[in-house]
Amino acid sequence: MTDTPRTDDHAGRGTPEQAADAAVKLLGTAVEALGGSVRHGQQDMARAVATSIATGEHLLVQAGTGTGKSLGYLVPVVSHAVENAERVVVSTATLALQRQVLTRDLPLVVDALAPHLPRKPAVALLKGWQNYLCKHRLAGGYPSDEPGATLFDLPGDEPRAEPDADDAEASPVRRLGAEILRLRAWAEETGTGDRDDLVPGVSDRAWRQVSVTSLECLGQKCPLLSECFPEQARAQTREADVVVTNHAMLGIAASGSTHVLPEHSVLVVDEAHELADRITSQSTAELSAASIEAAARLARRHAGLPTPDLDRAAADLGAALMDLPEGRFPRGLPDGVRAAVANVRDAARELVTALKPATGEKDATEGGAKIAQAAMLVLFEVAEGMAADPTGHDVLWSARSSADGGWDASGITRLHSAPLNVSGLVRTNLLAERTGIFTSATLSLGGTFEPVARSLGLLGPAGSEPGTTARDGAASGDEPEPPSVRGWSGIDVGTPFDYAKQGILYVAKHLPAPGREPATEAQLDVVAELIEAAGGRTLGLFSSRRAADAVAEAMRGRLDVPILCQGDDQLPTLVKQFAEDEEACLFGTLSLWQGVDVPGPACSLVLIDRIPFPRPDDPVRSARTEAVAAAGGNGFMQVSATHAALLLAQGAGRLVRSTTDRGVVAVLDPRLHTARYGTFLTRSMPPLWPTSDHNTVVAALRRLAG
Repeated sequence: MTDTPRTDDHAGRGTPEQAADAAVKLLGTAVEALGGSVRHGQQDMARAVATSIATGEHLLVQAGTGTGKSLGYLVPVVSHAVENAERVVVSTATLALQRQVLTRDLPLVVDALAPHLPRKPAVALLKGWQNYLCKHRLAGGYPSDEPGATLFDLPGDEPRAEPDADDAEASPVRRLGAEILRLRAWAEETGTGDRDDLVPGVSDRAWRQVSVTSLECLGQKCPLLSECFPEQARAQTREADVVVTNHAMLGIAASGSTHVLPEHSVLVVDEAHELADRITSQSTAELSAASIEAAARLARRHAGLPTPDLDRAAADLGAALMDLPEGRFPRGLPDGVRAAVANVRDAARELVTALKPATGEKDATEGGAKIAQAAMLVLFEVAEGMAADPTGHDVLWSARSSADGGWDASGITRLHSAPLNVSGLVRTNLLAERTGIFTSATLSLGGTFEPVARSLGLLGPAGSEPGTTARDGAASGDEPEPPSVRGWSGIDVGTPFDYAKQGILYVAKHLPAPGREPATEAQLDVVAELIEAAGGRTLGLFSSRRAADAVAEAMRGRLDVPILCQGDDQLPTLVKQFAEDEEACLFGTLSLWQGVDVPGPACSLVLIDRIPFPRPDDPVRSARTEAVAAAGGNGFMQVSATHAALLLAQGAGRLVRSTTDRGVVAVLDPRLHTARYGTFLTRSMPPLWPTSDHNTVVAALRRLAG
């Protein structure tokens, strides 16, 4: 296995046409070995992927549900990796999908192809450091994060190994102790240390007691280095042909830590429509008086260092933030706040220096000091970035909420920063010197691949072709870059579903446009009539938690069917109940728009309350809109409409999950029919049969229910 990209694009497989033909032939072999049947879309995908790898041209592949896209890309990339001795990295959106590819899809492909390749392909898994058990921490090499709440501080008798979750006498401390007991026993038998291999699992609180982040790891100085689970996992990736990881790891690499990925020549991104948002989230930083005080506590407690300067800086920043209004700072932080952040930066820098181990000093490798050092380094880097002169590449804002928008009951004001645009990060840190294959069921928005290609750094933000990156940088906040030597192409390989015959897209154009209220009486009347006609069986997708709660409460008073609402229970439990009870309805927000797969009659009606535009006060998207407009582009279409189109495509895609599914997608926002941008949005959705006739839809739902 080579650790450097090849220079001959046609090495090992002849011409691109020959590579494509060979991939289709191998796909047929794999499908036959698995007892499957030929799918033309899957063949088209395998051919396109093989051609892209052979030419070095980036590829976007839209593959609808039921296409079998995992096999469509795995067959050509596995064969390429083995025959050309070039590693391929495959990234999935979630750990769950990562596990599916690694434990089901890839083993099937490896076994089917092995007899037809020079050797059996080697596969490895790559996760973040904290997903693995740390033997040194378990052996007492690190202090507990929660004094008085560990196994050794439990009151009374030794805890039960498996406390009943409903047992009121099982206190949180006792539960934690029981979980750590399980972890200790598991550590003696596991061969991977991978948290996902522990069944049943444990709480995040317990797992933190036995794991460390990469910054907290002692590295080569660890006395148990030879037994280190994450080191063993990374050693396997260096010997593997195919490495499976997730978008969180790509986010770390895109942010500048490219060393977290092994050398590779091809990157495959499954569920690629989520990549830009994942990288933005990974790159978002937060600073508050509370976070500074937490880092200072670690320095005092674990390293014995006094922190008077940092304590004063935390107090000063807290005072500066107290009266700071929520909102974005297009020209950088206000002077007083910026000075306070600069004081935090300077105090943290001094402590980072003080925490550095002296040469040959044994105590410097102690786990507690390493935890303090890692926390202080993160604090310094965040404060340094926020106090720097504005460059136009970052978005700064303050909010009394977390970075993901969740409300903080404490009301503490926090500063946040995020990259204005991540396309340059993808282009520079993920795609440099390698071929990118991006696939998803929703990559073509408004009938074109350009919006997604732009978000992935393949196309300039104002619609320019690759090579005009000076203007791209001005619009996106990225530094101008040399012209790209690689082009890109997009292909839609279709779907086995006949959407026009299987489903109806109903736009309730007679309703008023949505306003500030969570739901109008007119909307509630339509919702009730549609659900009644469908006999329940409804997935309600709402733009806000407030709207989902309001409609759920109203329907519980009007209808005699089970109404489940996000927040009533854990989401997997609610989805399971929804799938098992054909009369049940499930209402919720963003997690349901993309995360529900319920084929069959249990989901016959998908309700969408309004076009899911981003909130007007979303700091990152509003900044991106302004940047695109300043460069001469259409900020609304490139940011807000593209965001809405992607969610509408995903949400409407919840309806038809098999060739036998039938039903209705009902959008209660008349703007989808009346606004100029409505055509762009509807062209992004599955091509269902369109109508705005209410009576036709009610009759169709009644026939399905009957």
